[in-house]
Amino acid sequence: MTVSDADNEGTGRRKEKKKQRPFWQELPILLVIAAVIAALMVTFIGRPYVIPSQSMEPTLHGCAGCTGDRIYVEKLTYDFGDPKPGDVVVFVGPPSWNDTYKSIRSSNTVTRGVQNFFSFFGLVPPDENDLVKRVIAVGGQTVQCCDAQGRILVDGKPLDEPYVKFDYPWNPNGANAVYPVGRVFGPIKVPEGNLWVMGDNRRESRDSRAHVGDEFQGTVPIKNVRGKAVFKIWPPGRIGPVHAQNPQ
Repeated sequence: MTVSDADNEGTGRRKEKKKQRPFWQELPILLVIAAVIAALMVTFIGRPYVIPSQSMEPTLHGCAGCTGDRIYVEKLTYDFGDPKPGDVVVFVGPPSWNDTYKSIRSSNTVTRGVQNFFSFFGLVPPDENDLVKRVIAVGGQTVQCCDAQGRILVDGKPLDEPYVKFDYPWNPNGANAVYPVGRVFGPIKVPEGNLWVMGDNRRESRDSRAHVGDEFQGTVPIKNVRGKAVFKIWPPGRIGPVHAQNPQ
């Protein structure tokens, strides 16, 4: 046996003697890796959200007393382009939209810190006024309501909105008819870089129509958009895609 052969044999014996770490020692490493992957997913890919209200019925459920839909909202689409008419988007409400928002964080400093920590990894909802609506018009377009049939107009053309099942009745002969706030509005020209958004449930949605008096005339800056709703992931009976339907 040569000296080289002896060295190789000795190295082999040492490798054989090296034991695998016990699972309890590897577990913290695995948890850190999982947390990093989760944080990257939430930051760059997408995250789940809970539908808290009935404003998007029947597309998304969130009615009082029922199980609110859990949806998956992806971010990648808007890394390469802006939201389009018909997209269902999650966004942070501008300042004037926060009048009824209450923080979901604990008043206890320690608990609040833990909540903020887990929120970074997508395990706790973010403490912000996240809303979900459908894009009706984009920057440069003019939106108003209504034509003789009660339809919304964008740049003078009526929209086809099969997703709207709940709206206030329209009286075609109602030149002097009194409608609830928001049924009739505009015309409003959407500023560049902003969106006009509305809930599919027109009777139960505080959307752009409710904020026409603010600095953005009810529109939402694109920079506030968190992502595009693409899939319902809970409850099991409603699992399926969230369809973008361009009404224009």
